[in-house]
Amino acid sequence: MAFSIGQLADRSGCTPPTIRYYESIGLLAAPLRSEAGRRSYGQADVARLAFIRRARDFGLGIPQVRDLLTAADAPASACATARPVVEDHIRALRARRAELKALEADLTAILVRCDEGCRTGTAADCAIFGEFRLPGRHVK
Repeated sequence: MAFSIGQLADRSGCTPPTIRYYESIGLLAAPLRSEAGRRSYGQADVARLAFIRRARDFGLGIPQVRDLLTAADAPASACATARPVVEDHIRALRARRAELKALEADLTAILVRCDEGCRTGTAADCAIFGEFRLPGRHVK
């Protein structure tokens, strides 16, 4: 069955501009064209786009998606090639989670100091403005 780019978008959950972008960077093969020049896609394109979209939903970047697709095209070594991609991404997610936890702790401390300053002083004593360095505000 042949699909137009709009039908492919509906079936894959990707927008037509995203589909054209994936074609331009080689994640999706250039489609067959009708005599009128319209793109024509097949079920394999739907499956490939669904894979790409799911990988992107997991936060994988284009290079990692490309690596996974390359692995999928070489079934004999697919797991050995794909596993490090996912392991690296998990490590990056864990590092990002640690960064976010530290950021949360810093912001929470700023709020505590803000509450103390605002309770006993003026807005000029608010730690938020001091920490973020708003010009004209007192920095403690």
